[in-house]
Amino acid sequence: MKLWDPLAFREMTALLRDPVLRGRGVRRGDGRPVLLVPGFLSGDWSLRVLHNWLQRIGYKSYLSGIQFNVQHSEHLVAGLRTRLLEIRKESHSKVLSSRERDAVEQVIGLGAPFADQFDIAALTNAAVGVVRTANELRWGRSFASEGRFAHELRMPPRVPTTSIYTRSDDVVNFRSCLRPDIPAVSVWGSHNGLVVNPEVYRILGRLLARPRRTP
Repeated sequence: MKLWDPLAFREMTALLRDPVLRGRGVRRGDGRPVLLVPGFLSGDWSLRVLHNWLQRIGYKSYLSGIQFNVQHSEHLVAGLRTRLLEIRKESHSKVLSSRERDAVEQVIGLGAPFADQFDIAALTNAAVGVVRTANELRWGRSFASEGRFAHELRMPPRVPTTSIYTRSDDVVNFRSCLRPDIPAVSVWGSHNGLVVNPEVYRILGRLLARPRRTP
C-alpha cells in the first residue's frame, strides 16, 4: 500500500472507525501461522496494519523479509521458500498464505493477477519496464527468464486459493484476478487499499477460520 495514495487513505480511515479492527465480528484465531507477502513495488512496511491485526485476533503473523518487491520472481520465490520452511519449523504447522504445497494450508490473494501477471494499468506497466531494466543491469536476469514462474502461475492451484479483488482496481485489470478454477470475492475500494479495507478483513476472518486441510 502506498501511504500517500488518497484512495487507500480513505479505506484506512474507514478501517479505523470499524469494529472489525478490534476483532469484533470475526472468529478468534487458533494460533496458526500466516505468512504475508507484499505485492510488486511494495514491502513488509505496507502490511504492518494487517500483520498487527492478525496477531491481535489470534494468529501468528509473519512478515516475508522483503523490503522492496522489485527482483525477478524466481529470486523472490527462493527467498519465500526459505522463509516458509523457517516458519513451519518454528510453528510445527502448515502456513496460511506451488512448490511447497505440503507446507501451505491455503493461499489468499489481494488484487493478485492470477490469470495474467502482465495485465496491468499503463502506469504500472511503466514501472515494470524500469524494474525489468534494473534486473537486467544489476543481476543479469531478464524477465524473459520468468517462464517457469509464469507457467506455474497458469497451472491449477495445488492448495485452496481465493482471490479477493476490486472492480475499481487502478493498478491491475480486475479481470486478471479472475479464473474459473479460483474462487473470487469482489469488494469495494482501490488496489492499494485492499490491505486496510475493513470488508477484506471480514473476509479474511472467515477464510482463515476454515477447518484445517487434511493431507
